[in-house]
Amino acid sequence: MRVLTGVLALLLSLPLGADEISPQRAVIALQTPGSVLIDVRTAEEFAAGALPGASRIGHDQIAAQIAALVPDKNTPIVLYCRSGRRSAIAQDSLAQLGYRNLINAGGHDQLKQALAQQN
Repeated sequence: MRVLTGVLALLLSLPLGADEISPQRAVIALQTPGSVLIDVRTAEEFAAGALPGASRIGHDQIAAQIAALVPDKNTPIVLYCRSGRRSAIAQDSLAQLGYRNLINAGGHDQLKQALAQQN
């Protein structure tokens, strides 16, 4: 168990480029206690189908609203949208605010498939 925890910590500490999408890394991060899944799509997209456990904050509002949901800047945060573009914008915004463990999971469908393969 210690080895698994160590490997997870190492993987989460590795930086991703803002344009790098990693649904597989997102799946690993979501297994970490306290990790947060954020859907940055519109309210309409979210209502049409969000992933279980996801909170919605629009990519254009994330800088103003993130502290209320995730005050600890070391918390693993997994972001997704429809294609990965808006989640990359949100990732950049959060990085500028000092958040360190950010993962762009890409699109909703990509992450949903990666999560299904985990089971």
